[in-house]
Amino acid sequence: QILQIPSNRTSFYQPSTAALHTIFTASLHLLANGAIVPQIIKRPNGDFAIRWLPAMISKEVRQVLEKLEEVLPPDVFFWEGDEKLKEINKDTIVNLLSVFLTELISLIQNKRQDKLFERLFFNNSHYPFKNPGEESLPKGVFVWLQKYFITQGNYKPQIVVTEASNERFFIAINIYDNSEKLQQAIPLKEVLTEKEYEHSKFEILQALTQLSGFIPGLDNYINSAAKREIIVYNKKFTSFLMQIIPAIRLLDIDVLLPKSLQELTRPKVSVKVKSNPGKSFIRLDKLLDFDWRIALGDHLLTKEDFDVLLKKSDGLLKYKSQFIYVDKEELEKIYKHFSANKKLSSLELLRTALSGEYNGANISMTAEVQQLIQDFTQYKDVQLPKGLKANLRPYQINGYSWMYRNAQIGFGSVLADDMGLGKTLQVISTLLKFKEEGALANKKALIIVPTGLLSNWEAEIQKFAPSLKAHIFHGKSRTITDDFDVLLTTYGIARTEAARFKKMLWQSVIIDEAQNIKNTNTLQAKAIKSIPAENFIAMSGTPVENRLSELWSIMDYSNRGLLGTLKVFNESFGNPIEQFNDKQVAKKLKQITGPFLMRRLKTDKSIISDLPDKIEMDSYATLAKEQASLYTKTLEEAMKAIEGVDIEDKKGLFVRQGLVLQMILALKQICNHPSQYLKNKVLDPSLSGKLALLYEKLDTIVESNEKVLIFTQFKEMGTLLEHFIQERYGLKPLFYHGGRSVKQRKEMVDSFQNNRADNIFILSIKAAGTGLNLTAANHVIHYDLWWNPAVEAQATDRAYRIGQKSNVMVHRFITKGTFEEEINAMIQSKKELADLTVTTGENWIGNLSNKELKEIFEMKN
Repeated sequence: QILQIPSNRTSFYQPSTAALHTIFTASLHLLANGAIVPQIIKRPNGDFAIRWLPAMISKEVRQVLEKLEEVLPPDVFFWEGDEKLKEINKDTIVNLLSVFLTELISLIQNKRQDKLFERLFFNNSHYPFKNPGEESLPKGVFVWLQKYFITQGNYKPQIVVTEASNERFFIAINIYDNSEKLQQAIPLKEVLTEKEYEHSKFEILQALTQLSGFIPGLDNYINSAAKREIIVYNKKFTSFLMQIIPAIRLLDIDVLLPKSLQELTRPKVSVKVKSNPGKSFIRLDKLLDFDWRIALGDHLLTKEDFDVLLKKSDGLLKYKSQFIYVDKEELEKIYKHFSANKKLSSLELLRTALSGEYNGANISMTAEVQQLIQDFTQYKDVQLPKGLKANLRPYQINGYSWMYRNAQIGFGSVLADDMGLGKTLQVISTLLKFKEEGALANKKALIIVPTGLLSNWEAEIQKFAPSLKAHIFHGKSRTITDDFDVLLTTYGIARTEAARFKKMLWQSVIIDEAQNIKNTNTLQAKAIKSIPAENFIAMSGTPVENRLSELWSIMDYSNRGLLGTLKVFNESFGNPIEQFNDKQVAKKLKQITGPFLMRRLKTDKSIISDLPDKIEMDSYATLAKEQASLYTKTLEEAMKAIEGVDIEDKKGLFVRQGLVLQMILALKQICNHPSQYLKNKVLDPSLSGKLALLYEKLDTIVESNEKVLIFTQFKEMGTLLEHFIQERYGLKPLFYHGGRSVKQRKEMVDSFQNNRADNIFILSIKAAGTGLNLTAANHVIHYDLWWNPAVEAQATDRAYRIGQKSNVMVHRFITKGTFEEEINAMIQSKKELADLTVTTGENWIGNLSNKELKEIFEMKN
């Protein structure tokens, strides 16, 4: 039963149950990582058994136990025959973990072993050892396993390695007194010769005998009272260093090494990047050339120099002040690489030069290449086009200059500025510059946008660059004439007309809201990436919504092959960053993408200091009596259907998830207004607590002559709001949804921005969540929540962007005591769940148990 509780649902259970789940989860992690050790114990009836314990020799395991000790409630563990609760301590936790670990190992080894000791170790079995010749076996097992507990006694050994001359190393042993936390280690020589340690000798020597199989010459060292250090020569020391020392450290024994051995260097294939003579400055990647090298830490050698060095030693060799470990298999791979004479592509070489490494090895660059890289990553502002009818902010001039410079040297750009910072204006400025320089005379620019942004782009071009001729290619009677500089179209049209566009000559192809091609395997992404051009620009305020593969898709669109294939990218960047939060790899990715991706944030006051504040608040509505009754009845009926599904097979699971999602949809609609769910014509505003809350907000907004955006994910709810608002305030609000034509959408946006009477704008979040500029509003109401923070933020930023002069009040409507409040609290408080909702929307709820569903969806007082 504990196993069936999802990790992100433990807060819904009693503290003791949640605590047991935590301990069980910890035991699974310990088992998966091999952080467990066996111990022989004697049972009350005289039999012997093996129990499995957390490996206390591991510092990380001890830290886990300390954390568990802090969080476990006292009532999680009862002692047999004692009604009084014991205080939680490390022994309690070790005992609980041992119960789980021993049982788990028995479950994994579901086949009963034939041999006695295999049964003891792996089948949770026990045995008396009373037959003749068996009495000494338990003691033998105890001695054999004692090495795993060598540091748990009163004294702990420390191994000290020093470097000597003539390829020799000395090994000595010191002793720690575990009861004296601040005491320094005492040389074993003192322990064995001075009287004050007479009472401790036996225990210390007994522990050291456990290491005789690890350290060569240890017995002689002890017999000499540790007066003569153990001498190990280079050839034998290599195996001691690479195999024995790691094993000793696993036993929680400190091993002190000289500085030259602390960070052992391994040879790696590397490159020396140089400039390509005789090439003119067209593209940086075409200017680069390279020679293969072998990296020894920070030093790069030619293969010939490495061969000379290798002859001097085998396994472990010293180069300058650093020891190098040469593994035979690694050496074969290096030589195989050199004999293959592999060539790096120009983009691989550029990637290497920008990151400063090749497959984890440092590289070297000539002074000429270092200067080229510096020139490439640093650029000057470009003079603005003469026909531009706008005053660009400094950061916008910077973005425009960067896109122009990239295009001039043959690279594309990803403009990933935060929503509302004027990406469109920066791109229009760049296109106008191209036109004024004659670049659009024979080859034109193609701009691909979501349908709702067509008119916005056309209006912005007419406003800021009237000399730039824009033509909209959309609708059933769409045609292309020769009289245009810029062709505006949508993603849908670009997909169906890709074959036609591929035959045309394009100077630039620009995609707005580039996350539309984030899934690289879709027909849409493939079609758009197939359209050739001299220059590519991708625009996106959210280049990564869920996964780094989305960044790869957008980067690969603007600069094909820069980040390698998707498989190579995931191996090199995606997996290390997403799974292991590898900051070094993230830094490397930033270095590579930096020249081609620009992202500035509204919150950065050095970018924009005059943007007002955004104030977000949760606003709670109470369900009306009839609304609450319908909610409860619908939930009961839905849960009855869900509980009746047989989930033993995949089909049953699929059916159950569908029923759960239907239930969510129904309850969302009921929370909005019963009429939305019942599809009746009872348009009574008193039936919805959320509508009452909306009236309360709108009364103040209307009275203050302010403007508001109301987002809903349901078109039918938008229609209901349209009716209720007109009925209460006497004016029909604007309503923007997917069924509106391009012309109607443009007219509505213009009217809201410029007409004081149009102060309430209802918007479908799907149709209007991106791209629109609605800065006339200083209030944003999310009537129903999408449960995807990125989508919600995009919608809010229709108002919170450049041009906004007032503080923006964001009201998130939540019905109190319902599943809306439960899920919102979970998303806000648990980041892992918030990430999950971004990735999978509402689908994760379909995987919850019946009990969990009831706990979330049942009404609370």
